[in-house]
Amino acid sequence: MTATPLRVGLIGYGLAGSVFHAPLIAATEGLALDTVVTSNPERQQQARAEFPDVTTAASPDELFDRVGELDLVVIASPNKTHVPLATAALKAGLPVVVDKPIAGTAAEARDLAALAEERGLLLSVFQNRRWDNDFLTLRRLLADGELGDAWRFESRFERWRPQTKGGWRESGDPAEIGGLLYDLGSHVVDQALVLFGPVTEVYAEAVVRRSGAETDDDTFIALTHANGVRSHLYVSATAAQLGPRFRVLGSRAGYVKYGLDPQEAALREGGRPDTIADWGVEDESLWGRVGSGESPMSGGGTPVPTLPGDYPAYYAAVADALRGAGPNPVTALEAAAALDVLEAARRSARDKVTVSL
Repeated sequence: MTATPLRVGLIGYGLAGSVFHAPLIAATEGLALDTVVTSNPERQQQARAEFPDVTTAASPDELFDRVGELDLVVIASPNKTHVPLATAALKAGLPVVVDKPIAGTAAEARDLAALAEERGLLLSVFQNRRWDNDFLTLRRLLADGELGDAWRFESRFERWRPQTKGGWRESGDPAEIGGLLYDLGSHVVDQALVLFGPVTEVYAEAVVRRSGAETDDDTFIALTHANGVRSHLYVSATAAQLGPRFRVLGSRAGYVKYGLDPQEAALREGGRPDTIADWGVEDESLWGRVGSGESPMSGGGTPVPTLPGDYPAYYAAVADALRGAGPNPVTALEAAAALDVLEAARRSARDKVTVSL
């Protein structure tokens, strides 16, 4: 007998809500997108057009008034609203998924984790890039010993956007929690921690390069992990030439991978994981290479098939966790550990010091 789908309320229908969360929730067996909260009439209309069975609401309060009709709240609204909305949802008795960053500080993230534990409720953080194709492939290579002992991890999330777009993501107001350090930096730091564990030292450079920009748009973070691995992480909106997404150097071999996981592009184009048979599959021409002593750009090394990206696995794991059939895929305490690093990076860049954790 098929279990009744868990009903999901989604707060926010901008980029995160409409492109990532809504399609993934709707495609997940055992979940049903019940309500979309947005005060924007055009976005309400968009949500109803894309998901005809969905109900729309103009404010989170309308959602919390229907606590008994919902099984999960997903918060995909601007960063500054994450903590107050997650707090309200948990106090209303609802499990919560929060888009990254869960909060502006590690202390706030740990407070939310404590509240969720006190109420016996799931609190998970949407770190979807743990399910990127290149990251899944790198995890397998490391687990299989293909690279030997990892020595250095280079990760780049670079874009060429010489003109600012405005909006809260580029606001210089600290309350908005904007800038690349907390945006793309949340991804690359989380990935480094998952791969190589706790960090002991953080050094960072955060630069504002574009005319009219109010917050960092070209940022570098160097991490020293407790196990000795060094991570060099680059996030930029001002990269006229893009570097490799990953370059990992080990005692036996290195792995170099160019290009981005195709899932975001597919979602932006209206693709759905439940309607595309080869979801997350990458063209062979983009496979990374493993080898030693040769440049992959000149054909050196051995091409390694990239594992399919699998964003749907996140919400499938959330559904399992809500039913008691599996663990929380990304805990608030894991997110807090990443925020420890991001806060240290912000201090390092500001004070021009290396910060010990």
